[in-house]
Formats: sequence, C-alpha cells, structure tokens
Amino acid sequence: MARIILSIVGACLATGGLPEAYSQWHQWGGPNRDFKVASAKLAEKWPADLLEKKWQRPLGDGYSSIVASGDMLFTMFRQDDLEHLVALDAGSGKVVWKHSYAVEFREGTDVEEFGPGPLATPLLLGDRIVGIGVTGMMHCLDIQSGQVLWKHHVIDEFAGTNLYRGYSASPIGYENLVIVPIGGKKSGLVAFDQQDGSVAWQGHDFDIAHVSPLLIRFGNQDQLVIVAHHTVVAVHPDNGEVLWQVEHPIDGGYISSTPVFAEDGRLFFSAAYGNGSRCIQLRREGDSIRAQEVWHNQRLRIHHSNSIRIGKYLYGPSGDFSAMLYSCINVETGELAWQDRKIGRVAALFADEKFVMLQEDGVLILARMSPAGPTLLSQTKLFDSRAWTVPTIVGKRIYIRNREEIMAYELP
Repeated sequence: MARIILSIVGACLATGGLPEAYSQWHQWGGPNRDFKVASAKLAEKWPADLLEKKWQRPLGDGYSSIVASGDMLFTMFRQDDLEHLVALDAGSGKVVWKHSYAVEFREGTDVEEFGPGPLATPLLLGDRIVGIGVTGMMHCLDIQSGQVLWKHHVIDEFAGTNLYRGYSASPIGYENLVIVPIGGKKSGLVAFDQQDGSVAWQGHDFDIAHVSPLLIRFGNQDQLVIVAHHTVVAVHPDNGEVLWQVEHPIDGGYISSTPVFAEDGRLFFSAAYGNGSRCIQLRREGDSIRAQEVWHNQRLRIHHSNSIRIGKYLYGPSGDFSAMLYSCINVETGELAWQDRKIGRVAALFADEKFVMLQEDGVLILARMSPAGPTLLSQTKLFDSRAWTVPTIVGKRIYIRNREEIMAYELP
C-alpha cells in the first residue's frame, strides 16, 4: 500500500496536484512539500471574523506539525521528560494511541531555550508512520496500533551532525525507501527500507542543516534536493548518486527554511542572521544537469518559517531578532516587490487562491497576496501562546498547534 501511494505522489509532482482520494496531509508541507492545499474551498471572509472551534486539548512541548490520514491525526511532542508520537481522533482530539520513549540530550546542543520538544514532522507511508525526535531517535510504527516496527538512533548509529538546536529535518519517502539527512562521514544521506528499516544505501560526507529534503522532478528525472551545511546537492533518490551540487557560504545551523522549486527550474532557499536568499537555476545539458546560482539577496532572510511561490513571485517572512517583515520577492530577478510590518512572522498555507497564515502570537489571518501588496480579508485571535508550526488543512477543518496545545476549527 505504501508503494502505491508513493508512486501516485511521485507521478503527481510534475503536475502539481494529487487525486482527491490522496489529498490528505501525509508529510511536512503537504503532498508536494510546497504548503499548497489542492482541494480546499474557502469563503472570502470569515463571519464576524470568528471561526467555529471543534475541539482543543493540551498536548505537550514541541513544534512538530500535524499529519492526517482518514479520521486520524499524528504529531510529536515532549512531556514528563519523554518524547511521544501520538495518534489522535480527528473528530474529537482524543488519544487513539501514544508511543513514548526516553531521550538523552547530547552535549553541545541547546534545545531548552525555545522548547525541548520535537521539531521534525512525521511521515505517513500507507499503514505505517515514521517520526524522528529532537535527539535523532527514529521510529517506524503501525498507524493503527502504534506498535514499533523498527527504529534507529540516526545520530548515534551513523555519527551524524550534532546541531545546536537539535535534529529537525522531516523524513521523506520515495518508492520503498525512507530517506533521511544525517550528516557526517559517508552518512550525509541514508535511505532505509520502509518494511524492515535496513539500510538500502548511504553516502556523502556533508554535515546537515535544519532543512527537510525536497523531492523535485526536472528534465524527466526525479531528484532529491538537500540544503546542507555550505552546500546544496541533488541526488538520485534510488541510489544516492549526485546529479548536481552548488556550494554556498551559509552555516548549517542557520538554515531551517524549506527550499522552494518550480517548473522553470529555479530553486530558492533562504537563511537568517545576515545570510539572505539565494536562487539556483537548473538547466539540462545533454545527459547531465547544470546548476548555477543566479542571484543572492540580503533583504529577504527567512528564519524558521516557510515561504510560498505563486507564479514568478515568492512570499515569506524576513528577519530574525529584528523587525519581522512579510515580503514579496521576484524569483526571476531577486528584486523585492514589497515588505509589510502588519503581518510579520507567520506560518502559511496557500488554499483556494488565498493565504491562511498563523502569526507567532496566535492570530490566524486570511489574505490575498499579489506583487502589488497584501489584502487582509479576515483575522481572529485564537490563543496567546507561541505558534511556530504550520497549520494543516484537510477538507473544511484546519488543525493548529502552538507550543503546548492542539486544536481544530471549521473553515467557512
């Protein structure tokens, strides 16, 4: 079943959508990791700027986003000095099962300042789910029972990169594989068999960043893109063979924003702390692919939020410890179209030609974006706790978590 679903996902990457039956949220960033919801229909404005709350419950510390399959939701959190991968009933928020395990924080990390909970998002693969915690503990569980099918400690077993803020890259599936950036000598990338967790292939010597891998299709070829420490590299997901590689000066600990790719062959990625944004152009040259950086812009510096590309423009928040400016940039030229202080840092989805954006202080915004500027349609205050996690939309429901709670609202 997992292979069937992943084959459909791979075939639909080139068309930018999924069949209705497979349009639920199975991984970080949605079906194509571009934060776009294919099937949602949203009202132009929320009545009285309010949303109908279906349920809300305490969860636990963490920023792992929510994935959904059928009538079940899945995410990760930390509570009582344990990490948990949990399955919840989507209709009520009640716990269906919970897998818990102890973790020991590694020397040289500081996960306490902003919260010690998991950062990566689980990956649904048919009848199983794979989750990785903040210390690198990876479990594959049966989605109905929560039974452990296999597990690895990816940092300890493979001498992986020990990032200061902990492990945060979300795993990705390809055919019968689960592929994970780990870092270190000959373990920059490791592909595990989905069924038994055995190593299918591994290789590369780069240290990793906080960035989740992205599967793209260019030149009639599937490519797995990794934005890592001082390099961005694309490999063939079947065997790890390098297809192209471009060096960059950004330290891995500073990069956490997911790269954005479009059919014009342009790959965008960004980092904060004075590093800025970069755009790489891919071109087919005979049997090989040439990758070249075409622009670098210091004025858009995405910290740990996501960005969304519509046409030739990309939208995302810029800033780290300074003022947060929601920004629009031309991907072809690197020129800023505008920056807006009212929106600030948000985690965003694109659905029905609109942006649904969760501000870090708990305000949910419905807006339209264009190169001329933002148009705010509705906004409502949902809570006061810190919110850094991208929401999940399935059907008419939006599922939201802040640092320690999870909730469901009905979208008009």
